Amino acid sequence: MEAPPLPPKEENKVEEEPTYFVAVNKIPEPIGGIRAIQEKIVYPEIAKRASVEGKVYILAFVDESSNATNAQILKGIGAGCDKAALDAVVKTKFIPGKQRGKPVRVQVSIPVVFKLN
Repeated sequence: MEAPPLPPKEENKVEEEPTYFVAVNKIPEPIGGIRAIQEKIVYPEIAKRASVEGKVYILAFVDESSNATNAQILKGIGAGCDKAALDAVVKTKFIPGKQRGKPVRVQVSIPVVFKLN
């Protein structure tokens, strides 16, 4: 008695997420320093009215071309500040991180300060 033929094997193509370093010889830096990010902040009106101040921590994924390709909020303070910080980081160009002298993709945590004058 012959065994029934096996069904064709399904090929699952898994798209790999690009690998980002966590520790490198030289971490990415915003061109113009943290001040460049702070200058891009648009303080939300609701946060001003509610006197919301504090630090928002953003996890940014910086590629070897000096762009923040992705970013997410690690710790927020609300009142629209989290989104404002996220937008400012994504709009910023970076000096790419380096490993053994070559630009590499790196994930980096960036504190963004919200302080009313």
